[in-house]
Amino acid sequence: MFAATILTLFPEMFPGPLGLSLAGDALARGLWSLEARDIREHGIGRHRAVDDTPAGGGPGMVMRADVLAASLDAALALSDPRPRLMMSPRGLPLTQARAREWAAGPGLVVVCPRFEGVDERVIEARGLIEISIGDYVLSGGEIAALAVLDACVRLIPGVMGKRESGESESFEAGLLEYPHYTRPRQWEGRAIPDALLSGDHGRIEKWRREEALRITRERRPDLA
Repeated sequence: MFAATILTLFPEMFPGPLGLSLAGDALARGLWSLEARDIREHGIGRHRAVDDTPAGGGPGMVMRADVLAASLDAALALSDPRPRLMMSPRGLPLTQARAREWAAGPGLVVVCPRFEGVDERVIEARGLIEISIGDYVLSGGEIAALAVLDACVRLIPGVMGKRESGESESFEAGLLEYPHYTRPRQWEGRAIPDALLSGDHGRIEKWRREEALRITRERRPDLA
């Protein structure tokens, strides 16, 4: 059975539209399952903080690596075979081919970020696969997660009377975003890059530009 686990600051947003129509009927019939877990349960301090200011300065806040890792570790067994996705505008594009591949598997784990971004170290350490539903920015990952799950659930045998094909989203020209980091300075043997701690704004901007170019070349060479 296709099992979906969602990590979010707003678990009440699920199942949302997935509880209706074909997906909702399939959920009620046990053709797939959905669990929404609150990341804030693993927040820091009395107010259960989940974010901190970005290393190197800049606007917004960044989701902490330690908080998100704790949420993932509490939700999943080490042997869990499901792909771990994170919704991100800089991610690999959601395509029909990927939806078909995931729908044929055991399910998905989907992280729904908020704020300016997520500390890059938890993305690396927990093997998160960044996925985008298009070349635009939403206020959080929940709507994108709903789109991913809908694209997959409709392909599960027995959900639709007839399988249908769909169109995949495409990016417009532009660079993908550079990596984000925040406290703690050292986490699981991974350090914030020296450039972001230098206090040299020129060096910081140069590093960020180079990283944005690198990521764009690696992930979407057609945009570079």
